Amino acid sequence: MTSPEQPGKSGNPSPSASADRAYRSPMAMAGGVLLLGIGLWMGGDALLRGDGLTPWTALAALLLGVPLVYAFTLRPAVYADDDRMLVRNPFRTVRVPWAAVAELKATYSTEVLTRGGAKYQLWAVPVSMRQRKLNVRSGGKHLVGAEATVQELRTLAQQNAVRPTAKGEPQVRWAYEVIAPAAAGLVALAVLLALG
Repeated sequence: MTSPEQPGKSGNPSPSASADRAYRSPMAMAGGVLLLGIGLWMGGDALLRGDGLTPWTALAALLLGVPLVYAFTLRPAVYADDDRMLVRNPFRTVRVPWAAVAELKATYSTEVLTRGGAKYQLWAVPVSMRQRKLNVRSGGKHLVGAEATVQELRTLAQQNAVRPTAKGEPQVRWAYEVIAPAAAGLVALAVLLALG
């Protein structure tokens, strides 16, 4: 289940000002905080009390693990405003102007399909098969979870696709701030385990 947040573009937006909408998975975020806490506790203990290569191995494992846990649990988000949808996945950030959206759907995963034929998953909007069955049984009258979020995003796309500022092609940016430390940690861990 995702939780929509509505942070304003300024402290107190006027009623006519559109606030960005943010969608994140509270369960993923809670799991990420828990995993980071356990990892830092165990890794910190190995750094302080370990001997030989153990502290270095723990440091390399943390360098690999912390970015990956962050990437898959805390980083995923979907932001929407009047002009575009910004999809932040574990290793990529995709800006999709509303005019470029061909379809939004939630099947086994939540996806946005662009008019150019590209397809991007929305990691922050997980599909619950149980909620999906409930939506189907109710005939779509009681949308919950991913279905409700997808319907809200569809509405935003339909309403805003005609705006001149909502035109353009999707833009993809790789999350090197996640990839680089994880890759360095993987190389360091491989070297230490080979020496081991």
